[in-house]
Amino acid sequence: MILVLWDIDRTLLYTGDIDRRVYKETFTSVVGRPPTALPARGTGITMPLAVRELLRVNQVPEEDVETFAARIVDELPERLASHQELLVNDGVIMPGAMDALAAVQKAEHLIPAVVTGNLRGNAETKLSALGLIGYLDTTIGGYASDDPNRPTLVRIAQDRAAAKYGSSFNRDNTVIVGDSLEDVRTGLEGGARVIAVASGTTTEQQLRAAGAQHVLADLTSTPTLLRFIDQACGSPLAPQDRGRIGAVAAAGNGGR
Repeated sequence: MILVLWDIDRTLLYTGDIDRRVYKETFTSVVGRPPTALPARGTGITMPLAVRELLRVNQVPEEDVETFAARIVDELPERLASHQELLVNDGVIMPGAMDALAAVQKAEHLIPAVVTGNLRGNAETKLSALGLIGYLDTTIGGYASDDPNRPTLVRIAQDRAAAKYGSSFNRDNTVIVGDSLEDVRTGLEGGARVIAVASGTTTEQQLRAAGAQHVLADLTSTPTLLRFIDQACGSPLAPQDRGRIGAVAAAGNGGR
């Protein structure tokens, strides 16, 4: 079995400025004044680290950073959930993402889960709002609410998958699919192969140079993605899964 760990933002979906709006609202609520600067876009760093950066660039005294950071992190999931309608109306599924998720879910030798810089509550809110959560086993993911160090989340997800599915997971049978340099670093340092998707702010050349095993321009070629997953882990597709891939790809192409 292969554990497929999906990144969320700019890989599966894009929520525009909604996260930044939530950061701004939560900072204002906790600190008592609006921020003058917000976290950089598309970096892939975990939310707890982004919150600390947010506090420091807005000149919050260092002795207050950890206290305020804990309060902001606690508030972020509920604050995002209050914008559910905005997520539904303004959020976008990345090209090919739904077909790719469906194909991975249907392949018997693949287990689809999540490794993300989002807190678990934020991740599930986004995936639910855009109708993607049913394609993933979110109970075995790795989230920023588990640990702010993103590579650590790989082992957390692997251990959860092992407990649930009765198989051992390591670098040889775990794949991360993500768009940022942080996704590549997470795999290399955390113990997973990496399939990078240049759908975010990082180029194909940068992703390759960082060490991704395979790089895609986007997720619109489901057969290519599935082939790369198996090549990354050195495992050929089972005959029944090859049939499913063709059927899913044909259905997806017909629906676009």
